[in-house]
Amino acid sequence: MKLASVLTPLSKENLRLASQCGVEGIVTRYPGPDLEQLIAVKEKIEAEGLQLYAIEGSLPIERIKIGADDDGRDLAEMKLLIKRMGELGIPILCYNFMAGTDWVRTTLDAPERGGAKVSGFDLADAEKAVSLNHSDESITPQKVEESTIDAAILWENLEAFLRELLPVAEEAGVTLAMHPDDPPLPEFLGKARIMNSVESFERLVSMVPSSRNAICFCQGSFATMGAGIPDTIQRLGDHIAYVHFRDVKGRPESFVETFHDNGPTDMAEAIRTLQDVGFDGPIRPDHVPQLEGEDDGEPGYTMLGRLFAFGYIRGLLDGAGN
Repeated sequence: MKLASVLTPLSKENLRLASQCGVEGIVTRYPGPDLEQLIAVKEKIEAEGLQLYAIEGSLPIERIKIGADDDGRDLAEMKLLIKRMGELGIPILCYNFMAGTDWVRTTLDAPERGGAKVSGFDLADAEKAVSLNHSDESITPQKVEESTIDAAILWENLEAFLRELLPVAEEAGVTLAMHPDDPPLPEFLGKARIMNSVESFERLVSMVPSSRNAICFCQGSFATMGAGIPDTIQRLGDHIAYVHFRDVKGRPESFVETFHDNGPTDMAEAIRTLQDVGFDGPIRPDHVPQLEGEDDGEPGYTMLGRLFAFGYIRGLLDGAGN
């Protein structure tokens, strides 16, 4: 396994801190269709001895999800991105199929150990939710917010999306890794959700079989589903290309994030099971607590909590003989 991270901000200082803590690669949001921007991000990362492992977030796929990409512009941009990733040697594109919103939290300052702050979700408070949506801002908000969509249509749209993109990904040598719904509810704000169970991911990989049709194993999301983590890793292991390593307390309707060592999941067993199934891709900490003095940072993405997570994951990897 290769320790990876997203960094907010993607500054020289944070890149050096990550490198000093044993991080090998970086994950970044899609910088937009300008090729020079993508090259500049890659060069900035490589200048500190790190690699660009994956792109996730800010992707132009919101219209595609709801079947509103009438002119095919977004699909064409996704194909171009995959081709460019192949040319630049960026191996993983992480995406999700949550229609109308990205991952959502209703609180950003739930108390954790020692007064650290973590994010949480409560369905009863969803109308006041803080939506951390890093999707394509060019989509007409009303078109997403006012529409409804059922599960059958989402599955149809997903299959069409994969049939268009996977041949491009296969030729480019880029893996598409689906992230689970977060929270993994059957529907949210009037729109169905489909990537909310282990069975959904089995359906995903069998629907359009390809070595490039893979899974982002967001451990916190699977834990929120109530799935047993070691058993689920064994069940999906051949298709896991990328891991978000985090833990939560609660259920889909109400949960909070935790420190990596302070949740209900046996994190050491999770690492051992990933190793047992032969996973050797990037694994990154996700949604870390805000520690003392970090109130001005982006909740879930501040650096001190990330440094703690780097050391914790490195220890688990070493303990597993990775």
